[in-house]
Amino acid sequence: MNPSHGEPPYEPVAQPGYQDAAHPPAPSGPGQGGHPHDPAGMPPGRPDFTPGAAGQVPPGGHPLQPGAPGAVPPTYEADQAFAPGGGLQWSTISARHAPHRLFTAVLWAVPIGAVGAFVVWRNGGAVAAAMWIAAVVLVTVVTWVMAELDRRSFGYVERSDDLVVTHGVLVKRLIVVPYGRMQFVDVTAGLLERWMGIATVRMHTAAAATDAAIPGLPAMEAARLRDRLAQKGEARSMGL
Repeated sequence: MNPSHGEPPYEPVAQPGYQDAAHPPAPSGPGQGGHPHDPAGMPPGRPDFTPGAAGQVPPGGHPLQPGAPGAVPPTYEADQAFAPGGGLQWSTISARHAPHRLFTAVLWAVPIGAVGAFVVWRNGGAVAAAMWIAAVVLVTVVTWVMAELDRRSFGYVERSDDLVVTHGVLVKRLIVVPYGRMQFVDVTAGLLERWMGIATVRMHTAAAATDAAIPGLPAMEAARLRDRLAQKGEARSMGL
């Protein structure tokens, strides 16, 4: 209908809940400012908000990514510096490693104790000879204890690209030997080691500082490890 004929202009009827986009409803309540609410009714800037946590957004509205300014760096335990990584577990050496070290120490202690006690007895008497023997026995016991601790500290892991070896009692050490850097692998075993059925596997690289040795391995495991390392080293060398 034409409004010039005296009729009022047409005005649409406002629908319930409809508002013009140019006039949004004014915010009210504790959530003013457009910040989302959490179940407890607190805005993101609440004191218990932890930046960088999964599913949380900092007050700026942008999630913190690892390495971004203001992101909280991950924390690690001190002993994780010697972890193999990737959820892998250390492979241990044979329990015969400590007895081998003990027998070796005894083989050295018997002649040293006997000859030393005789020389000390000739110059200082029976008391001095007894003290010498006691000192030799103490050194032998300490050697056996350290050998057992060293056996427990030894571990190795074959990863996809390298071999990781760790050991050490007073000073712990971790060596990473890339397969592509290995020049050759050898297996050695002395008379006592062959009698006890164990051997030592050594990995030689271009740099002597990265050479690694795994002692006290059962003879069969030492042979299998030698073959696996040789095959992986050859494959990586051909890939280069």
